[in-house]
Amino acid sequence: MSKREQHAPVFKAKVSLKALKGEETAAELASRFGVHSTMIHQWKRALLDGASGVFERGGRKTPEIDDEQVKDLNAKVGKLAVANSFLERKLKPWGKK
Repeated sequence: MSKREQHAPVFKAKVSLKALKGEETAAELASRFGVHSTMIHQWKRALLDGASGVFERGGRKTPEIDDEQVKDLNAKVGKLAVANSFLERKLKPWGKK
């Protein structure tokens, strides 16, 4: 069973921009780049849908912070710090510096 090929974002952008230009058909691009024409249509649609985000004010969007996730991560950090200090104390007699 073959695994699907993962294409780099740069490759997808290159192919979808060529499709957007309209100088070649999707079938011609598909045979030239070795991908299915359906993928080219999907990449072209994704490029058109996401293009407006380039011109939004404020540059990049700030990621939303989930308070619950932050609490969980802080709790895990605390547990790991306690475990680390415990192991440091227990390993000192065996030559750990």
